[in-house]
Amino acid sequence: MKNLLIVGGGSAGWMAAAYLNGALNLRGQRPTVSITLLESPDIPRISVGEATIPSMRHLLAVVGIDEEAFMRSADATFKQSIKYQNWVHNDGSFYHHPFTLIPQQPLDRAGELWLSSDQSVPFMDTCSLQTRLCEANRVPVASGPEAVKHPMKYAYHMNAQKFADTLRDFSTARGVRHVLANLQEVNQDERGWLESVRTDTAGELHADIFVDCTGFAGHLIDKTLGVDLEDFSQYLLCNRAVTMHLPYERFYPGYIRPYTTATALSSGWVWDIPMQNQRSIGYVHSSAFISKEAAESELRAYQGPGTEDLSVRFVDFTVGRRKKAWVNNCIAIGLSSGFIEPLESTGLYLSDLGAVLLAEHWPRDEGAIQQLSSRYNRLMANRYYEILDFINMHYCLTKRTDTEFWKEVRKPERINPRLRAKLAMWQQKPPSLHDFEDQWFDGMATPEPLSDWSAIGGRPPVDTGGLWDHKSYECILYGMQFLDECVDRWYGNDRPKTQVLPQVTRVMGDMPRMMDHSQWLQAKLGMLQYHTAEMPLGWSGQSPSRQHQPQR
Repeated sequence: MKNLLIVGGGSAGWMAAAYLNGALNLRGQRPTVSITLLESPDIPRISVGEATIPSMRHLLAVVGIDEEAFMRSADATFKQSIKYQNWVHNDGSFYHHPFTLIPQQPLDRAGELWLSSDQSVPFMDTCSLQTRLCEANRVPVASGPEAVKHPMKYAYHMNAQKFADTLRDFSTARGVRHVLANLQEVNQDERGWLESVRTDTAGELHADIFVDCTGFAGHLIDKTLGVDLEDFSQYLLCNRAVTMHLPYERFYPGYIRPYTTATALSSGWVWDIPMQNQRSIGYVHSSAFISKEAAESELRAYQGPGTEDLSVRFVDFTVGRRKKAWVNNCIAIGLSSGFIEPLESTGLYLSDLGAVLLAEHWPRDEGAIQQLSSRYNRLMANRYYEILDFINMHYCLTKRTDTEFWKEVRKPERINPRLRAKLAMWQQKPPSLHDFEDQWFDGMATPEPLSDWSAIGGRPPVDTGGLWDHKSYECILYGMQFLDECVDRWYGNDRPKTQVLPQVTRVMGDMPRMMDHSQWLQAKLGMLQYHTAEMPLGWSGQSPSRQHQPQR
């Protein structure tokens, strides 16, 4: 299979082009697959400020883009954690989900030890320095011996438009063909396999393998091949976002947070993503519980006065996944493959994973496609379900009852069956490493009602990929006060003081050597210095939903 056509640009299309060119063609040095990307000049990209997870560093390494060059071109900043505010109660409280969590050696009992203590220190602070780095606005990188002794996992915030353009320029300089034209028709052979696409200005484009990166439209996987979407909306109620960009020339808060913030409002939550020249904020909400007008009002109230002249953008979405991402000779990557709300910044990760798995399962000939696509589909299904479980957990564990939305997400029918079985297990013991070697727990329905398992080999998914380990689950569970009603019964009222892992204490001594985030960006990347404006009201912890009554 020597000819690949990617239909659609944006982040997903150019990530696929760049990664596949890096993996299959050694960045153009040993061309074995001809890669063409067809991009419409008339369809705007669905693009706002983007937060990523550490897998993005693997993509950059395979593609061959220097980190500082990437950060400079994409207005990127560091990301070390997600800070969840007002998710347990609407009282300004928060917890972090950091990327670097240190396991206790030789036996990791950090969760049990924390549960049995007085919990005077948040769980994630006992096993991670990164929450302290975040709150002190320090970078996750160091120079000298500290960089070797204490490597940190980290990701990036970035301008997705500029990121796509960076990958485009890098890839086309290394052999990827870029065609600017509008898709008009998709042609199939007598078997239903894709043969070619017809465009308005570039004629007909033929290929052996087609990648659908046409976003929610799904021109190849949906409109041509008719692959249905498996709907997750019973468990994730949010289906719309309203977004806004806040330029630092007017709204610089005085520093740049090295983490993403997810602040719960009346009917969903607001992302707050800092880049080098602006912040991206977006209110992810449920249209069943709040009107567009009320959602926009809450978003503006989150920032505070002065945004009246700034435009907003609404994006509607359906949460779910294609029952098959790879059908015949067509692979859907990005939004055409599915979408799960961006609470844990997995949107670009799923595009990245789609490209990585395609490179690993690239067919040498047509006869291998059935076997390779079956495995590919199973791996992608595993990962979608794992993300569904993890994000669903944030909602169902809330203790908020101050709005109808938060009352609704707490209901038992809003917890998917696999997560329900996991939580039942973790009421008996803390999460542990081996829980993620086989994510099939007692009490799971057979066959489970979420899917037609025949599409992925006839068996329910068993995810062993380790996107999140037991410590990540513990961060969420204990941050959301899971088991609070049990610990007195289990461990009594007179519990010892919470201890921080010695490894964390030792590393804390090096924290002063980590630079301030804004200063690092200015020194290394040439970020401008901005005049400090007012701090966003949403950063105070006072929810705008207290002042704005949502309207149905």
